[in-house]
Amino acid sequence: MPHLIDFNLLFRLVVDLISVWLLVRFIYYSIYKTRDLFFSLIVTNLVIFLLSYALNGHEISMGAAFGLFAVFGMLRFRTEDISLKDMTYLFLSIALGVFNAVAQTSLWVLPVVSASMLLVTFLLESNLLYHRESARVVNYDRTDLLAVGREAEMLLDLQTKTGLPVHRFQVMRIDFLRDTVQLRVYFKD
Repeated sequence: MPHLIDFNLLFRLVVDLISVWLLVRFIYYSIYKTRDLFFSLIVTNLVIFLLSYALNGHEISMGAAFGLFAVFGMLRFRTEDISLKDMTYLFLSIALGVFNAVAQTSLWVLPVVSASMLLVTFLLESNLLYHRESARVVNYDRTDLLAVGREAEMLLDLQTKTGLPVHRFQVMRIDFLRDTVQLRVYFKD
């Protein structure tokens, strides 16, 4: 009596689903606090995993599968206003699906490589390796503080007005007519 369950497929699928769930729920969501891409990242990963696994028996290489589905993934989001970070998460979701579906390696390597990708992503997104710096564009009304030697006073005023721990700024545009300046202010998360 033949086996009704393909244990190779089942193991790969479980590793993939656990990996993408950890990526989306415990890395992406914990940092960005939005569920906007939950559905897209998980379903894209699952569809790519299943298609890659099905096509794996038809002489498709891992590189070809990855390229094919990366292009499909990018085409899906080409009209959306999607950030570079979100696109990176989409790419990682695709990579996990393709790798877990078609990697020609021992099965024990799949969770190790998937966990390694998740660990590196977590470390880069956390403040453990370095302090992330965020930026915001603000319109500022004190052009008198742009004078040389008044940078410390300007930083203090920016911190007070924005409530952010601003540590540097960049002048983007000065409007002498309205006596305002557009700044990009930088602060550590």
